Amino acid sequence: MLFALALIPVIGLLIFIYFKDKKEKEPVGLLIGLFFAGLGSVIPAIIIEAIGQLILDTAIPYESAIKGVLLAMIIVGPAEEMGKYVCLRLITWKNKHFDYSYDAIVYAVFTSLGFAAIENVGYVYSGGLSTALMRMFTAVPGHTCFAVFMGYFYSKAKYASITNNKSDYKKYNALSMIVPIITHGIYDAIVLGATATEEILLAGLSLLLWIAYVVVMFILAFITVLKSAKNDFCIVTLPGSVQTIYNPAFLGTWTCGCGTVNQLNFCSKCGSQRPFVDTWTCPGCGTVSAFKFCGRCGCPRPQVQPQMMPGQPAPQQMYQQPAPQQMPPQHMSSQQMYQQPVPQHMSSQQTYQQPMPQQMPPQQYGQMPQQGQPQIQPQAPQQPGQMPPNGMM
Repeated sequence: MLFALALIPVIGLLIFIYFKDKKEKEPVGLLIGLFFAGLGSVIPAIIIEAIGQLILDTAIPYESAIKGVLLAMIIVGPAEEMGKYVCLRLITWKNKHFDYSYDAIVYAVFTSLGFAAIENVGYVYSGGLSTALMRMFTAVPGHTCFAVFMGYFYSKAKYASITNNKSDYKKYNALSMIVPIITHGIYDAIVLGATATEEILLAGLSLLLWIAYVVVMFILAFITVLKSAKNDFCIVTLPGSVQTIYNPAFLGTWTCGCGTVNQLNFCSKCGSQRPFVDTWTCPGCGTVSAFKFCGRCGCPRPQVQPQMMPGQPAPQQMYQQPAPQQMPPQHMSSQQMYQQPVPQHMSSQQTYQQPMPQQMPPQQYGQMPQQGQPQIQPQAPQQPGQMPPNGMM
């Protein structure tokens, strides 16, 4: 049961991150390899932490809050996060499947949770059920948050490298290491500093600070995942080319100029991009995109307003014209409808030879009167069994 409790949060978070990848799922074999690579990064992390702990004990032989903070910020955080980054870089940087921005977050999370899985098993077996429940909601999601921040900047570094933007590459590549190291270091520093102090009040305040920090970190990581999944774009597209949001159910297959039949946005043989006819320029970032959303920033496609001719009514006004005058209002009775004045140039006989209105059933009208006879008004419907009056059919 302890083994299951140690791995359940890991499996749950892996599934969540994996299914947030809506554009193009990553190969399962690649993800499994990243998971076990992260698991193997525990070994160098343990060695580095042991050496750092020995040096720190020599420099500061007594336990204190400052010593706990230094241990977390300059030893534990860098040792663990740099080990994950090295595995991530070696396996994915030149991988042909690393072609969408959200892929970096998926790769980083699988690597980080491989590390978290083996670490969590060790802590749970030594601490028991209470440790398993505590780490289920703190440490394992914490490793996921560190990986989300790493993957977010790692993706931007990859895109800057492809577009030959050297300044952005240096900045984002450094942030992909620095941000997770700092967030991880602060997470451990609050805990280690609080346990090293002997003042109960200070320890209680540190606990409240740690809870607030964890909540804020979780919220930021969750928002990053949602936005990155929504604005996922093809990072191998060079500037000036069409950037799309991949949708295989809509696009279908296409044949490249080299004769290769493909389904993705790029030819698997020569690397040529899928041809697109209906393109538009994003007003927010200036990217040439296709379909309903910008392939880079996710901005929705602007609506094209139809050009109206001078004097032409707006579309919403075209259906608000009054009804034609020849149609009688609904509130008029049948008797009023047939007592309209006769035009002067028409005789009464010509008037009654016009076709009857379709709204009134023919059996409700009398026979056509001869010329000179008085007009017969329509009668009310007869009750069953009642004889019709003279002259009615």
